[in-house]
Amino acid sequence: MMLRMRLLKAHPASIVLASFLLAITVGALILMLPLSTRGGHIDWLDAAFTATSAVCVTGLVVVDTGSYFTMFGQCVILALIQIGGLGVMTISVALFRWLGRSVSIRGRMVMQDLFAHTPRADIFSLIKSVLLFTIGAEVVGAILLSVHWAGELGTWRAMYTAIFHAVSAFCNAGFSLFPDSMVRYSGSALLNLTVCFLIIAGGIGFPVLYDLQLKVLRRGNEKHRLAVQTRAVLLTSAVLIIAGAAMFAVLEGQAHGSQQHSLIHRLMVPLFQSITCRTAGFNTVDIASLTNATLAMMIVLMFFGASPGSCGGGIKTTTLAVLVAFSVGRIRRKSRVNMFKKSIPAETVSRSVALVLVSIGIIGVVLFMMLASEDGSGVGVGDQERGFLALMFETVSAFGTVGLSMGVTPELSAWGKSLIIGMMILGRVGVLTFAYVIVGTGPKNGIEYSEENLMVG
Repeated sequence: MMLRMRLLKAHPASIVLASFLLAITVGALILMLPLSTRGGHIDWLDAAFTATSAVCVTGLVVVDTGSYFTMFGQCVILALIQIGGLGVMTISVALFRWLGRSVSIRGRMVMQDLFAHTPRADIFSLIKSVLLFTIGAEVVGAILLSVHWAGELGTWRAMYTAIFHAVSAFCNAGFSLFPDSMVRYSGSALLNLTVCFLIIAGGIGFPVLYDLQLKVLRRGNEKHRLAVQTRAVLLTSAVLIIAGAAMFAVLEGQAHGSQQHSLIHRLMVPLFQSITCRTAGFNTVDIASLTNATLAMMIVLMFFGASPGSCGGGIKTTTLAVLVAFSVGRIRRKSRVNMFKKSIPAETVSRSVALVLVSIGIIGVVLFMMLASEDGSGVGVGDQERGFLALMFETVSAFGTVGLSMGVTPELSAWGKSLIIGMMILGRVGVLTFAYVIVGTGPKNGIEYSEENLMVG
């Protein structure tokens, strides 16, 4: 009874955070069982790191998933990825509905907070669409990947490998059963296009997918106008993918665009890296071999991340869209921020600015702590001069729940791993959600003071 009363009083953000922490704890305990690893033992910190990376759909690993864990351990990781991708509360609400039990108003608020969902549609319809689309996309992806691996691995092994990677790709987790991720398959059009489709489908955001579904289903009947969020997500995602691929092709043209590679390879490598580095974590090239300019570009893309209500992290594409619209409006001396002939509320703009500033501040603080903890630990990716870049890449990758690494993850100290664990949780739950848990929302209307101007810029 006491627990029920506390849940009723708790802020939705607290319940979301608690659900992820519970899933991580249970997952880590299961991974520590002897039957989960081939050697029968895993350090508790490595188990916690792996469970966090799976639940937060990041993909950073301290041990090789394919060789270190048994099939049971791999299935546990796969289950944690699916739970983390859909969200613990999504599965709980779906189970309640299946059992015929009602969901409280508090539960509905939690779901709206988790999906960044607007009240324009029923939350249960959204959850139903989420589950159906997830299952459908993962099944189609698994079938296509099975075709790719059937000749190489055999029927049953190919099916298992395909299911694992289809779920990992759709949930934007980046976990792979191969030690080099997807590098060995950089020339396969079928695998590259399938994985790219799954990554985009999982990273575009469930509210956007639901809005697109309504647009398709209501065609010819009542006219359905796509939400501003949907249009902003689609446009921003397209621009980031195209711009990222073009920049990668230019910066890495000598290494990955030479005539010794096939046309498919030269086209797919830049596109794949541009798509995956914003949220997924798979890679078809050795990240540590890339130029500093390419790595800097990837850090920026990882910081932007996926879209609201998706499986990814980062500041989100909509935040970037709002900031661009805000900047353009200020330059043109507009009093309001407008997007697609709609006015964006001032509160949304201020939240976007706060989110970016707080995120940069957190990354800066954690990076400083990482540099202090790993100083002299040997983290340098071959040469000590790239140590700073490697740790910065690792920190932003954890924040964006991306999972790409320059190869330093297994070399991190216990303190370094703990910092990355915290960043992965922060990135998956969200900076603002985490802030609500710590400081609360507070009263909306406080004391209003008189204005006084000051010079800026």
